[in-house]
Amino acid sequence: MDYRQIPAIFVADAPGLDFLNSIATPVAEEIDWLENGEGLLAWLQQAGMVAAVALTAVRAQSSPAELDAVAAQARALRDWFREFVQKRKGRPLAAKDLNELAPLNQLLERDDQYAEIVASVTDGEAIFELRTKRRWKSAESLLIPIAEALARLVCDEDFTQVKACEGPRCTLMFADHTRGHARRWCSMAICGNRAKVAAHRKRAREQHSS
Repeated sequence: MDYRQIPAIFVADAPGLDFLNSIATPVAEEIDWLENGEGLLAWLQQAGMVAAVALTAVRAQSSPAELDAVAAQARALRDWFREFVQKRKGRPLAAKDLNELAPLNQLLERDDQYAEIVASVTDGEAIFELRTKRRWKSAESLLIPIAEALARLVCDEDFTQVKACEGPRCTLMFADHTRGHARRWCSMAICGNRAKVAAHRKRAREQHSS
């Protein structure tokens, strides 16, 4: 299936988990939105992780083969981190888990950020702000904002509320931010309604047979 025909899925309430959900089965066939370099660029733009102007610059300075190679690295990063999360979801992280995160810290070390003073005018008053910007020196730079999202997941989310959708065929994960922490589905539109329909049909069959 052409991944470009179906928008990427963002239902996790955590960008790091949305990245893990960049491969899914929303209908009947598995879709990998990071299938190649163009897929990676499109997903990063949909996720809001990289500004369109930066993506345009990276595309201009990179060959399709280079972009495809970075997409392969992104998929490998996704597979590795998915295993990390699946092993630990539903329980608090422990200090020893840091040892498993060495590859992520090594990726973060490659970042090339700098600070810049910018000014804007609101109601005639100049407002100065210090913003962090990034030099996009190569296609591999695209991995850095992904690594940041994964790092924030580790540092900011309560892993006891990181869950997998209960849909029987669903592979999506999410951070349960609901008040009662009773969320069961990636979304009602994708799996929740399917479960309701299946339960209704089951009840109808039981009533018919009784």
